[in-house]
Amino acid sequence: MTEPTTDGRRLKGEQRKRELIEATIRVVARDGVAGVSHRTVAKEAGQPYTAAAYYFKTIDDLLTAALTSCMEEDAERLRRLADEFTGPVEGLCDLAELMCRVVAAPARLLAEFELYLLAARRPELRAATRHWLAAVERFGRRYTDDPVRLRVLAGTIDGVLMQALLTDAPPGPREWEEVLRAILLTTAPGRESGR
Repeated sequence: MTEPTTDGRRLKGEQRKRELIEATIRVVARDGVAGVSHRTVAKEAGQPYTAAAYYFKTIDDLLTAALTSCMEEDAERLRRLADEFTGPVEGLCDLAELMCRVVAAPARLLAEFELYLLAARRPELRAATRHWLAAVERFGRRYTDDPVRLRVLAGTIDGVLMQALLTDAPPGPREWEEVLRAILLTTAPGRESGR
């Protein structure tokens, strides 16, 4: 008889943690990493101050959870694209559409870059960013094994996403496809491209 109550509490606890993580992402997008405190996150989530401190003992724990959540979600979407690969041209279209969806949520994208930069300063936060880069590479390997192209792909995706935050006209699917095609479908000197 106590098992359903325990499961219910656990589910409620997981839901509260999720709400706090999403609130952290919103606070980071609005105020930057410096704006994150237990109090501001709890208020943003509509929860008591004690909830944020209960689930995340330190601000580092909260930021780590937010960074991991953002990067893991994006990495998982990209891994699925790589696994459901339908062909070279179709794959580029699918990735272009995914990148347009990422750009369509600028607040979340801004938070991701804030957290990305935090990981650059703090090595213990880099696991999630490595998962993102590995997912980009996994997708790119559908086209090439060239390590230079794979690195250019990751740098280009991150760079175009960053530029999208700085412009009033972010790239659409066609522009993303052209950029991806230039990296993955053109022939490099002395190398074959595409599969």
